[in-house]
Amino acid sequence: MITSTVPTSTAPPSVEPLSTILVANRGEIACRVFRTCRDLGISTVAVHSDADADALHVREADAAVRLPGSAPSETYLRGDLIVKAALAAGADAVHPGYGFLSENADFARAVTDAGLVWIGPPPEAIEAMASKTRAKELLRVPPLTDVTEADLPVLVKAAAGGGGRGMRIVRELAELDSALKVASAEAESAFGDGEVFVERYVEDGRHVEVQVLADRHGGVWVIGSRDCSLQRRHQKVIEESPAPGLPDDFLYELHESAMDAARAVGYVGAGTVEFLVDGGTAHFLEMNTRLQVEHPVTEEVYGIDLVALQIAVAEGAPLPAGPIAASGHAVEARLYAEDPATGWTPQAGVLHRLEFPTGPGIRVDTGYASGDAVPVHYDSMLAKVVAHAPTRAEAVRKLAHALERAVIHGPATNRDLLVASLRHPDFRNTGRLGTGFYDRNLDALAGPRDGEEYAAVAAALADAAGAGGRFGGWRNLPSQDQAKTYGEHEVRYRPTRGGGYEVTAPEGVRVVSAAPDRVRLEVAGVVRDFDVTAYEDGTVHVGPHRLAARPRFPDPADQREPGSLLAPMPGTVVRVADGLAVGDRVTAGQPLLWLEAMKMEHRVTAPASGTLTALHAAPGRQVEVGALLAVVQADVSTEAQEDQTA
Repeated sequence: MITSTVPTSTAPPSVEPLSTILVANRGEIACRVFRTCRDLGISTVAVHSDADADALHVREADAAVRLPGSAPSETYLRGDLIVKAALAAGADAVHPGYGFLSENADFARAVTDAGLVWIGPPPEAIEAMASKTRAKELLRVPPLTDVTEADLPVLVKAAAGGGGRGMRIVRELAELDSALKVASAEAESAFGDGEVFVERYVEDGRHVEVQVLADRHGGVWVIGSRDCSLQRRHQKVIEESPAPGLPDDFLYELHESAMDAARAVGYVGAGTVEFLVDGGTAHFLEMNTRLQVEHPVTEEVYGIDLVALQIAVAEGAPLPAGPIAASGHAVEARLYAEDPATGWTPQAGVLHRLEFPTGPGIRVDTGYASGDAVPVHYDSMLAKVVAHAPTRAEAVRKLAHALERAVIHGPATNRDLLVASLRHPDFRNTGRLGTGFYDRNLDALAGPRDGEEYAAVAAALADAAGAGGRFGGWRNLPSQDQAKTYGEHEVRYRPTRGGGYEVTAPEGVRVVSAAPDRVRLEVAGVVRDFDVTAYEDGTVHVGPHRLAARPRFPDPADQREPGSLLAPMPGTVVRVADGLAVGDRVTAGQPLLWLEAMKMEHRVTAPASGTLTALHAAPGRQVEVGALLAVVQADVSTEAQEDQTA
């Protein structure tokens, strides 16, 4: 850790010890800040939208104030309402968390103008660094303006905010204008600022960052390093500290650059300076003037509480004398309600059960509990699971095991992908870390998980046992095979005279016992128990496996005409292609409309070249998953026409 103290010419203003803090955020980060506040004896105030009226962060706060509406633009992005809420609740300070208004200088000023303490950097520092374009100017990083073929690929990026919103990779010049327009609209929706810029895109570089903490007395800490290279849609998925495999002299240069950035803007509070490492070269990306999602890995390695230090700095205290010692390695995985196999589409619904293993070296930061609903309006992160151990290998192993043993019943999640990622050779081999990890490995990582076919057997037998011998209501003769399909796995079985079951497909499975909630199977001489829980929505959870039963006889009402475009997720139609109307000719892959859910924008394209025969989408329309958006009648080929004529 690098520390620096520059004496100030005048003493900073004193602040009375804080008694009540409002967190201008939701979910996991609000709960995490509340935890430290409780430890410090500070009362807490939550704000919430209508969609979050019964959310965990509301239940954990000492008081809560409603922000009418559900969309971020109506609620968590309304700085005026949040300041009024703080005053009404008697708070004397505001902690912004991350995202939403955490890097909004006008909001910081509004907080201090109202006589409240702002737990964050000065507005001037936010203005200098929160806009990535201005930050690059400050650090003399030249912008990329007139893009040519030689510059490709490039990245269109939101000037404000982060988390992957407002970002688009452009590999063809013809795509640039469209990417600028879409990224700007997405940034405006997520951050209230549609400014975007263009920079060169480094293929498969490492994303490395360093933690900064500064007080009002000129003291600055630059703490360790983090590697955040595993990303999807430019949003981090797995992070760790320290960043593995970096030479000491290279790390020292990163620390010096971070120190220079903090000094340049008179920084106060917690922040992060991020770099993209390409071989032996570090490219400055941005300085995030807030706490990062991945801050727990730094806390675990250095044994500190960054939120407690943020509060102490806001109260006017100097940072403790350094340096502080690092211990071991920490790895964090972000658990999202999303389906990696279908383009990372976010998922919503009720979390019937959400339980994580506990033990030494395991930490879980979450904004949800069993029974909570995951809304469609916000980021889809459910929890951050962190493992700390003496070595990287031990921390990675511990984290994969903890995720595997977690009980997550509800919407589809990326849990299986996280476990497979942590155990992948490219992740274990630090020489293969890079932002292209999922581009290289997603198909294999998102495929069926080992043992899923036996989980399907357990689900089928539990269903049969729960039917009391009725075999799910099918009136077949007892001697015939019964069949049930879960996803791609068909299970065939028949009852035996002794009241048990014989599995005929897949082969090699012997049924030891079967009950509605637990099935014991023997495969290749190994006996394993499978806990089974079925829900009314048709999903069945068998251990870590989430299965969906396919109906034996499809509902005719579910049949759609060819070319039907269905909503892949619940969300809002934010845009329809300019001038698009029924009767128009469209080409395969042509963007027709855009859906937004959980801070992600999903493009719906024409499945084939043909004619648009129906359009049910309109900007602002809320849709459920599976809703019919449009119909494209594909062209009939000349060969097919000839066949019909014949």
